[in-house]
Amino acid sequence: MLQVAGGGIVVGAGAVGAWQWMSPEAKKHGDSDGATVRPAKASTSESLVYVIAHPDDSLYFMNPELEQSILSGVPSVTVCLTGGESDGRNALSQTPGYGRMPEKRPEFVRARINGFRRATAQMATGNPASPWDLEPLRLLSGFEVELHTLRAAPQVQLIFVELREARALKKPMKDSLRGLWLGATPTLTTVRPAASPVQRTFQYGRRQLIDTLVAVFERYQPTVVRTLDPSPTHILKHQMPPGTPPVLQGMLTHDHQDHTTSAFFAQAALAEYWGRKHSRPTAVESYVGYEVDKATRNLDAATTAHKVTFLDTYGWADAKDCGDDAGCGDRKVGKRSRTSYANWSGNCRHRAPGTTRWVQPLPDGRLAAFAVLDGAVQCWTETAAGSGTWSAPASVGGGMLEGQVQALRHPDGTLQLFAVRTVLPEKGRAHRREIVTARQTGRGPGTPAFGPWRSVGSPETEPARSMEMGYPVAVVDKDGTVHVFVRNWDGGVSVCAGAGGTGWSGWEALPLQGPGLPPDARVEDGLDAALDARGRLHLVAADKKTVHHWTARTPGGPLSLAEPTRLPATTGTLALAPLPGGGMRLAVRAALTSRVVIADRLTDSGGWRETAQCEPISGYGRVALVQAGNTTVLAARDGKGRVRLSAGSGRPGPWQGEGVPFRGAIGMVQDAKGRTAVVTLGIDGKLSSTRHEGSGTAFTAWLSHDGRAQAAVRS
Repeated sequence: MLQVAGGGIVVGAGAVGAWQWMSPEAKKHGDSDGATVRPAKASTSESLVYVIAHPDDSLYFMNPELEQSILSGVPSVTVCLTGGESDGRNALSQTPGYGRMPEKRPEFVRARINGFRRATAQMATGNPASPWDLEPLRLLSGFEVELHTLRAAPQVQLIFVELREARALKKPMKDSLRGLWLGATPTLTTVRPAASPVQRTFQYGRRQLIDTLVAVFERYQPTVVRTLDPSPTHILKHQMPPGTPPVLQGMLTHDHQDHTTSAFFAQAALAEYWGRKHSRPTAVESYVGYEVDKATRNLDAATTAHKVTFLDTYGWADAKDCGDDAGCGDRKVGKRSRTSYANWSGNCRHRAPGTTRWVQPLPDGRLAAFAVLDGAVQCWTETAAGSGTWSAPASVGGGMLEGQVQALRHPDGTLQLFAVRTVLPEKGRAHRREIVTARQTGRGPGTPAFGPWRSVGSPETEPARSMEMGYPVAVVDKDGTVHVFVRNWDGGVSVCAGAGGTGWSGWEALPLQGPGLPPDARVEDGLDAALDARGRLHLVAADKKTVHHWTARTPGGPLSLAEPTRLPATTGTLALAPLPGGGMRLAVRAALTSRVVIADRLTDSGGWRETAQCEPISGYGRVALVQAGNTTVLAARDGKGRVRLSAGSGRPGPWQGEGVPFRGAIGMVQDAKGRTAVVTLGIDGKLSSTRHEGSGTAFTAWLSHDGRAQAAVRS
């Protein structure tokens, strides 16, 4: 069993008194069935907690990162809030005789749990039948949940709270997580699965569910919490059903209401947990859910096929008997993950796409790196300019910040930080999101000092609309005017500006329509902006079909929509950099293949054209791009979750064969010695970095944040 001891997670020999659940299938084949059983890993430096709504959520929307964390040996704990009982019929609605099937919700809950356990065991050991130990767990006085521990890899655990699900995708339901969050119902009951060691059902109030999640965080002290999407986009033509009570009114979105509300409960619990004493800071990552069905696929075919193997296991596609009469998986999913749910299977998208500009030089030349931990910004600094060694992190303030932080460098060398803050609802205060900023005030040695965090607001005055706002991208003109761009509720881009990063103008929507553009074009988050060699501002954003480009005709001039780029579909996140001789360079990932592609716009009249396709490395997410003179430096995530590097003269060079695992976006910037520094953050919250010397293709060895060389990892 995994237990908390002295703030860390340790692995014990077993759970005394635990009810051991070994299916006949597992007993017949043995613990490993010939598969490699990875040893349990005792860890006090890192831990992951996943908070999901239904047993298949992480398999669809958090993989391949779920499998990567499990294979790394890092303690990985999944908390599933609902039973996912649906109508209790473990079959597709098109199945002959479906309407006459009895509703067996306890059995269907158990079947979904079995499917999730089998898929998880397959990821961890290679054997879906690898046995689990099951016991009741009391996280909160008077309440019990099911705790499942994978015997061959006890650092992998599943916790099932088993609250009643909404039993409707979008229709407002009083008895649901959303109803509990909004106060439409004072309590929500659990659905006791068949053959559960938990002997009765429970009634959870809003407070009890938050306290339960706080207890999970206190038990496992996570360095990373992964949730579903707290801010899905609205359906264009949405209408609440007639007779919906006022407390349940709201916008219908492209996600399941249970998904969104599970993320809200996780945020509320984290806010409380961060206010208590705990041993190590926590990063938060949120994943887009059903909305990926409206986007291009960002996983390549091989990664998708591998992901589908676990979904097929969860869906009981092989129909093999696992020895449990309740069922061995979710037949509503079945073997449809490569067809009916192909876009779900072919995507893994973070709600916050991350910025590569979280590392910047301070006025004295030392690099400073910034990240959001415990809802506040932490700062690492180089011990000396160009040294390549870093201090321990120190807080520079903020509260309930989320996703990512961008550091912008002013002409005088001082920095300004931009992030998004969530304001949780309480009496007299609406649930909303806003952009906030803090400006550097001190130039002394050590950690830079920043002034108070001030609101830049949101393009949306209505709180509910602000929940859909994207993540800011800020650029400073040569005259010191800061421009902040963000995706807005309408699916376009809004901008506000302020001289010296203060005195902000009102928000203004940029023109999006142009020749050949559909009237309902909506951009995806992941936009980027930069100045060209003449000081003119450029902005790029992608929708599911192409890339849009706005540019200023003169330095400091207004942005207007440029000619159509005619670039093909990308996976949403873009990286823009100026070319030294004029023009702009763009790094994207191609839809379906995830291949990194370079496109250039050399002159105002020449348009964009694809100039390079990099060797495939799988992976997804934003590519980091720096154009250092004539040298193009790239960094990207590969299919194993490791950073891969490339440097070449005039165009990308070959990918380097060594990398380190990381989370979030990769940071890149030039240091005081003219080298390109590549910086990443690990699951343990520690910084790693390498440098490109400015010529050739080689990079220095990766160093951890305290300057120690890391062992080379062969990709």
